[in-house]
Amino acid sequence: MDFEYSPKVVDLQSRLATFMQERVLPAEAIAAEQLASRPDRWDAPPIMADLKASAKRQGLWNLFLPESGGAGLTNLEYAPLAELTGWSPAIAPEALNCSAPDTGNMELLARYGTPDQKQQWLTPLLDGEIRSCFSMTEPDAAGSDANNVRLEIAADGDEWVLTGRKWWTTAALRDDCRVAMVMGVTDPDAPAGARHSIVLVPMDTAGLTVVRSTSVLGFDDRHEGGHGELVYDGVRVPKGNLLGPRGKGFAVAQARLGPGRIHHCMRLIGTAERAIALMTARARTRVAFGRPLAEEGVVQATVADARIAVDAARLTVLRAAWRMDAEGAKAARHDIAAAKVLVPSTVKKVVDDAIQIFGGAGLSQDTPLAMLYAHARFLQIADGPDQVHRRSLARAEFAAAPVLREVRG
Repeated sequence: MDFEYSPKVVDLQSRLATFMQERVLPAEAIAAEQLASRPDRWDAPPIMADLKASAKRQGLWNLFLPESGGAGLTNLEYAPLAELTGWSPAIAPEALNCSAPDTGNMELLARYGTPDQKQQWLTPLLDGEIRSCFSMTEPDAAGSDANNVRLEIAADGDEWVLTGRKWWTTAALRDDCRVAMVMGVTDPDAPAGARHSIVLVPMDTAGLTVVRSTSVLGFDDRHEGGHGELVYDGVRVPKGNLLGPRGKGFAVAQARLGPGRIHHCMRLIGTAERAIALMTARARTRVAFGRPLAEEGVVQATVADARIAVDAARLTVLRAAWRMDAEGAKAARHDIAAAKVLVPSTVKKVVDDAIQIFGGAGLSQDTPLAMLYAHARFLQIADGPDQVHRRSLARAEFAAAPVLREVRG
């Protein structure tokens, strides 16, 4: 693995850091005020349009996508750029058209979409004109085992008919969310792994109802378009809306979940860096018992441990990204799983330590720390809970042959 970034990436890092400092971070307070003034709406704050236009002009657009329409970066090249956006997870990813779930959905459309599907959905997504959602998890089924997905997708002539309920469908409440990718059962009698398919459902289709948004530790995640609970009551779409092969829904979904998991981890490293920046600034200026907190040994140990943990987590992410580029996402699945377990727990701890150094202010709306904590905690469940990733890692370890054999006396 080469740890030196290419001149192209160094240039993008510099330009993106300037964009973050001069445009994105100052826009956070404005965006929060704009969203608060419209409590019954789920669309983006008006300032987002200005940020997106600026990002396009500066060539900071679709950085995540290596194929046509993207920046042509590898996973390893994208990692330090995604990290910078993690400083402001509520604004920066969308400003660059690099936000979930659209990134994964665009990758699926680019890989599996028909020409008509690409023209109708991929092109406006790449242009940032619409949003999308991925409708997989169900309230009555354990999401840790995707075989439990039971929404029915029945064939009826030239149409698919969808019946069931989904939740945690991020961005579903956005006014500009135009299409849902829905996983359901098309072949109930087929073997496990071949029962499910994914179809594209326009959000204005008759029978599709967005019931509510679920909150995350009390946060409504309005900036993400909420996390919708959706009812599909006899929803009809054309047979041509099938995304990828019939019965291959798991394989299609995995094609987005692997890169999606590592993208989350990349951004979370930036979230941790912001927490460290906040805690060190606070420790320098906050005085207790006659001297700055930065002079207290216990605070110094906390900051040192945060730096060690974040750097180790970053290396885990970079190794997974490198292996994805070298051998593909499937070969890198255990590296991705390791990052998906390590990074959210590490970042949650670092943010929690920052909250502790801030005291009561860290728990309030006067800092972003509470929101960042909730985001990190959420990602210990989203895209597969820690326990599932640990299980796959353990199984691989049990199956592996050690380099040396233990000698018994």
